[in-house]
Amino acid sequence: MSDEVDDSSMPLIEHLAELRTRLIWSVVAFLVAMVVCFSFGEAILDFLLGPIEQSMRDLGDPNPVMQYTAPQEYFFTLIRISMVGGLALSFPVIGYHLWRFIAPGLYKSEKNAFLPFLLASPALFLLGAAFAHYVVTPLAMTFFLGFADAASLMDKIIAQVVDAPVDAPAVPVTDTGIDIVFQGKVNETLDVTLKLIIAFGLCFQLPVLLTLMGKAGLVSANGLAGVRKYAIVLILIVAALVTPPDVITQLILFFAIYPLYEVSIFLVRRIEKRREADLRAQGLWDEDDDEEASH
Repeated sequence: MSDEVDDSSMPLIEHLAELRTRLIWSVVAFLVAMVVCFSFGEAILDFLLGPIEQSMRDLGDPNPVMQYTAPQEYFFTLIRISMVGGLALSFPVIGYHLWRFIAPGLYKSEKNAFLPFLLASPALFLLGAAFAHYVVTPLAMTFFLGFADAASLMDKIIAQVVDAPVDAPAVPVTDTGIDIVFQGKVNETLDVTLKLIIAFGLCFQLPVLLTLMGKAGLVSANGLAGVRKYAIVLILIVAALVTPPDVITQLILFFAIYPLYEVSIFLVRRIEKRREADLRAQGLWDEDDDEEASH
């Protein structure tokens, strides 16, 4: 038969030995990638903070600065960057060893079905991460930093209007009170950026997850369409949990993820039609399935 497992079955000890070997190679790849990322940690940090820097410059700050308040804070910030960057950089190696470990236990048709998803998953993660970095972070930072500047300006205008006499000459009014300015900490600001990147990258995996479930017969296109209103509520809840506590970012995540849910329905429906065509060609399609699919 053409649809057979490629390799013969191995004893459990050999499976465990192979798993240990591939785990060791994956860990080594991660550590090497982490060291490489640490070597370029400052450049990576500048890249991650780039949208925030640009937002501050656009709002009139000619010399944006970030601060750290503990001697070890900057070092551990670079360690965090190195861990996240090392995982991303070593993912092709980790994915390769994962594939090489599970592939011998799959039929050829299963390999052909699973491999595209293994390739699509990192691509969608990068797409979501890029969307968060280049679109969401600048919008969020411009809104919040701009809101603080607008509120401070409004307070000054109100104070001038209330305190100045009606016939007072038009002379500059000396500022009084405390100026509220943004002095961001490196680790806290980076934490917001990384959370957005990881949240959007993971949420962009929705089509991969639902399509795999559709191929396994765990969900159907009609079933996904039937629970659309519940999916909307669930996406909103997830957006509230995985993003910073602000409505703007949550709504952006929702409007980015919900179209992917509709794309997932389309992909699952295509899988069902292809499966139906194959079964009809083999004479194995049950007409009762048409009635079930219509409900």
